[in-house]
Amino acid sequence: MAEPILQVKNVETYYDKVRALHGVSLEIAAGSITAILGNNGAGKTTTLNTIIGLLDDQPDKGTIHFCGERIDGKETEQIVARGMAYVPEGREVFDELTVKENLMVGAYLRKDRQGIKSDLEKMFHFFPVLKDRINQHAGTLSGGEQQMLAISRALMNRPKLLLMDEPSLGLSPALVKMIFNIIPSIRAEGITVLLVEQNANMALKIADFGYVMENGRFVTSGTAQDLQADEDVKEFYLGIKAETAVKGEQRYKRKRRWA
Repeated sequence: MAEPILQVKNVETYYDKVRALHGVSLEIAAGSITAILGNNGAGKTTTLNTIIGLLDDQPDKGTIHFCGERIDGKETEQIVARGMAYVPEGREVFDELTVKENLMVGAYLRKDRQGIKSDLEKMFHFFPVLKDRINQHAGTLSGGEQQMLAISRALMNRPKLLLMDEPSLGLSPALVKMIFNIIPSIRAEGITVLLVEQNANMALKIADFGYVMENGRFVTSGTAQDLQADEDVKEFYLGIKAETAVKGEQRYKRKRRWA
């Protein structure tokens, strides 16, 4: 069996003295789309920030291996240079820079001018509206256009692994559908995707594998198909009432699983 592109083992992360992640472990298969599901405050964003090194002196415990190399403790720029990119929650585009300048920021570690030019055209193929806005300041774009720009900026690094934090946040249903239609196309380019998302229905439609996070720990995991069939996931994340009535002690045990 091929070695996973990303391995996180028994990671604990603290904010000051408060433990945010409790022994988190996951494996991401190369070429896959993996989703981390959970409510606000579950620890999803902290997991991504820990993986890409955005938290000072993190993780406090555990190890992270990317492409067979241990990366926990390395600087974010070092991790990005090894082939990881991040689309943060809230987009965080550079408002005063143009669309093209934002895209070029994503390629700042690259030296291959022809490759960069080719990838710019690829981004415009994914998101044609960005070509129309190429000289427009990013701060004047709509929320959906900024999300397209944030994704494209990350892809300009030609990453092996793309981390995406809540790409559907604040978008209209039509734009959410468009973004989730693009993610499999990104995977088709040979890029592995780790997706954090509250919209479990949309995430599991495109994912190969998923993890469910509560209170800084994973409470269950499985193939997307298995999670879609899981009664707890259906009730608590997909908004589907369990087909079989669960009463008394059995229901109590189910609820305790997520506590």
